[in-house]
Amino acid sequence: MSFYFDRFETRKPPAPLVYSAWRELLYQFVATITLVVGAWYIWWRWTHSLNYDALWFAIPLVLAETFAYIGLVLFTANLWKTKDYPKQPPPVRLSETQENPLDHDQLISVDVFYPTYNEEEELVKLSILDAKKLHYPHPIQINIHVLDDGKRKTMQALAAELGVNYITRNNNMGFKAGNMRNAMEQTHGDFIVICDADTRIFPTFLENTLGYFRDPKVAWVQTPQWFFDLPEGKNLRFVMKKYLWYPGFALGWLIEKCCGPVMIGQDPFVNDPQMFYDVIQRRRNWANASFCCGAGSVHRREAIMEAALKAYSHSIDTVIDEVMPDISKALSKVAKKLEKKEAEDRLQERLREAVTSQIIHEIEMTPYKFHVSEDIYTSIILHSDHDRDWKSVLHPGVECKMLSPQDLQTWTVQRFKYAGGSLDICLNDNPVFKPGLNWRQKLMYTSTFWSYFGGIWNILFLLSPVIYLFTQIAPIASFSVEFYKHIFPFLVLNELATMLGTWGIAGFKSKASYLSFFPVNLRALWTVLRKKQIKFPTTPKERQEGNFFHLVIPQFLVIVLTIAGLAYAGYGYHQGTFTNLNGLLTNIFWGFNNILAMSGLVLTAFWKPDELAVE
Repeated sequence: MSFYFDRFETRKPPAPLVYSAWRELLYQFVATITLVVGAWYIWWRWTHSLNYDALWFAIPLVLAETFAYIGLVLFTANLWKTKDYPKQPPPVRLSETQENPLDHDQLISVDVFYPTYNEEEELVKLSILDAKKLHYPHPIQINIHVLDDGKRKTMQALAAELGVNYITRNNNMGFKAGNMRNAMEQTHGDFIVICDADTRIFPTFLENTLGYFRDPKVAWVQTPQWFFDLPEGKNLRFVMKKYLWYPGFALGWLIEKCCGPVMIGQDPFVNDPQMFYDVIQRRRNWANASFCCGAGSVHRREAIMEAALKAYSHSIDTVIDEVMPDISKALSKVAKKLEKKEAEDRLQERLREAVTSQIIHEIEMTPYKFHVSEDIYTSIILHSDHDRDWKSVLHPGVECKMLSPQDLQTWTVQRFKYAGGSLDICLNDNPVFKPGLNWRQKLMYTSTFWSYFGGIWNILFLLSPVIYLFTQIAPIASFSVEFYKHIFPFLVLNELATMLGTWGIAGFKSKASYLSFFPVNLRALWTVLRKKQIKFPTTPKERQEGNFFHLVIPQFLVIVLTIAGLAYAGYGYHQGTFTNLNGLLTNIFWGFNNILAMSGLVLTAFWKPDELAVE
């Protein structure tokens, strides 16, 4: 069976960004100045720039700027420094990964989990075949397990054909987390490798990750996810030739000669995760706050099971503490009437035992939290265990390859799950306000949660120029020299700091994607606020066909309104009714930036892969 990604099989993953102490020091210097200048700008906005004749407009925008600045502070803390864990040689015996080993000769055993539900058998087969190529420089026990929540005879037959273990269950409670819990009850490996159905791990995966577990405090190691099927796009000159014939080809060739290669349609959904793993996650190692992202991670079974037992015990105590006061109060009244204090004490003790016994049967022990974001939830639980001080490691090298969303529908489903899961944790079980995490970890998790509220202030940044262009009502007192004196240094320094902090990775596409992400963020936030459950749909591994324009109507409306506002204001300036040139120029620039940011995602609604890509 052939797949669309067959022609990408020979692609090689990017190497981790090379650490530079001088570049890091320069980033810290520029970022510090940026935050100081940004604070000066925010202070000036609140104290000297508000348009008191339009506070309905001025206050929301300055609040949006303030919240965005807080996000910048958190992002700066995240990128502050790189602290890679020193790579250790792979352990020979299990005792080398334990603090107090009982058996110094026991071999290491590893379980490789492949949870699956409705993915094609041939796709899972490719993943299993790659897992069977795992090698290790020392004797080791590797067991591969297919965790089939689809209960398919064909998948069971495939597992038998490939000589791997097949595990299923009677129900799908807890979805992926429940599937893995069921597998943990039937397996005994010292370490667990978590994969998705499309995770193609490299032969060196264990050799390059198990060495970190020589530190008995390391609970899990996350490796970067690499999407090897990202569309490479077509050269600008060939795209222009399609529409403008040979003159277009010549113009495109000239542009590329001046500016370098320009690829149209390259990674249209901005799926490349290098920014997230090689910059954001990697730079959380210093705070011991790099969280698990599911696929491509390896876990110490002891840590997962111990956390589950503690959570189980805590849940029982919490429920008992909630129900016992009411029961005790009722018993006390009965005992007073009977005037038998000793009988009350015995009844209390027996009743507590009975309640405990009943609760134990009703509460389930869950190694992986039954949650749409079970990976980050598990990370929080382990990081919060101050008695054990579990560590997490982001290994910078790519050790597996995966498939990316190939259509807007799939992209939207995936992003909604990420946003909804994180917001649900933040609003309903926020670890930042609980004991356990240290201040560094709280700072990093706050940065993650805060970013998902960005849709609230991003929509204000998108609509503000539209309001001004149609009404000439400004959110600031005036577009004067004072305004430009405060905002320009901040914007320029911020761009420079971002370039230094994310050296080697283009930043505009990521920022544009985050800005155009606002409808998904807002929908996820509204779903969580209404106490609706975030669903667990599996991400399709094949391109979905159809008309996806309805998914980008909000972004399209922003483009239409902005263009209409620009035309309206331009006509007004020509007629002499729009007199503020400084305000017009500022909002023209602002509006074009918003159009450019929104247009990328809007165009993905019509994007189709080019099967005959031009090299």
